[in-house]
Amino acid sequence: MSAGTATTASVSTHILDTSVGRPAADVAVALAARTGPDAGWQVLGDSRTDADGRCKDLPALPEGTAQVRLEFATGEYFANGITSTSGNKAEEQGRETPRRSDSGAFFPSVTVTFTVIAGEHYHVPLLLTPFGYSVYRGS
Repeated sequence: MSAGTATTASVSTHILDTSVGRPAADVAVALAARTGPDAGWQVLGDSRTDADGRCKDLPALPEGTAQVRLEFATGEYFANGITSTSGNKAEEQGRETPRRSDSGAFFPSVTVTFTVIAGEHYHVPLLLTPFGYSVYRGS
């Protein structure tokens, strides 16, 4: 463990597009941090998910970080037509299926805010569909 590791937390994330059962590639992800609930946000930087849906180059958190915010540009991802509707059983049976908004997604962005403790690593996966999402603390 290098010097300073025990005084800061670290963050990683990945995105799975569960509507197609694949990683969500090329999604913009912004990272911000603050020292407490009443402090202002410090934008640390951004990244894009790779072909495996992972951000491998998120910036390090500054010492004293108490809360972290990840913002995922989900509207941009869906607007680019990443998902496929082929094989949709409702369409095969002649029923109309719900359509996304003009932006490509019901949620144009997903923002996840969480508390961190110095010295711990936080992996925050995003499970995504055009009409919903779920997050959890992974390992």
